[in-house]
Amino acid sequence: MTRTVIESKTKTVIIGFDEPFCVIGERINPTGRKKLAAELEMDNFDTVIRDALEQVACGATVLDVNSGAVFTNRMAADPRYADNNFTEPPLMKALIQIIQQTVDVPLCIDSSVPGALEAGLLACEGRPLLNSVTGEEERLERILPLVKKYNVPVVAISNDDTGISQDPDVRFAVAKKIVERADDFGIPAHDIVVDPLVMPVGALGSAARQVYTLVRRLREELGVNTTCGASNISFGLPHRHGINAAFLPMAIGAGMTSAIMNPVRQVEMEAIRAANFLMDHDANGGEWIRFAKVIEAVTAGATFAEASAAASAATSGRRGGRKARG
Repeated sequence: MTRTVIESKTKTVIIGFDEPFCVIGERINPTGRKKLAAELEMDNFDTVIRDALEQVACGATVLDVNSGAVFTNRMAADPRYADNNFTEPPLMKALIQIIQQTVDVPLCIDSSVPGALEAGLLACEGRPLLNSVTGEEERLERILPLVKKYNVPVVAISNDDTGISQDPDVRFAVAKKIVERADDFGIPAHDIVVDPLVMPVGALGSAARQVYTLVRRLREELGVNTTCGASNISFGLPHRHGINAAFLPMAIGAGMTSAIMNPVRQVEMEAIRAANFLMDHDANGGEWIRFAKVIEAVTAGATFAEASAAASAATSGRRGGRKARG
């Protein structure tokens, strides 16, 4: 069975066909978050630290780290800050160092700037996931050597020089091309995590069905793990979290093994926990039972993040106690 191994200094996460669904927390991303971008411009990492702690408490086993901030004030004083190649590498290094001091889960280094990706690889302890390579020729030639050099897995996004195709067969062909080109560099298929690209269902009614079909093909024909930006499916629609919560277990049933998503949303995490149990990826329902106690605390008035953090602390305490007695 295909197993994609991601590691921090102290923890190993396996993305695999017979593993629990891997939740990759998306919140450490300044894109569209003006407050976070403004804080980062002031070298303030308070929100980053809070987001890291909350996401892990709520069930993220990997954290995505995106350095795509726009530093408006610095740009006005120094035009070099208008260039992402100048801005992102030092920011990525700083983000990863702060996050690694805060939580011990593996990281996903997320940038369109190759220099930022390498800065993240140099700063990371363990074996991070690199996000991402596409089928574009220039991107393949820039990113695959990094993947080989640092021996890390990579997210492969199914678009190429022609853009994003609405034809799922074309997106499959792009994914196959990336897997084959990776093999030329000596990168095995188990280190490729394909993002088949989720289209908004509000714009394309067959978007979800396309993804389920693609995931099955990617698993059966290429033997690769898969991921997606889960919230893309509900873009532009009301009550987005309800749609996401329906989409995710159906994707899991089709064979999807991970998603980049917001784990601080109760309804999506409840759907994933239930899907893990139903897919026999939760031995004896232990995680579901633990999660049910979180829901009980929410019903009693706690926020989902508060209840999750309390449950996480209690579990850590019990583990610590067992270790001490041993």
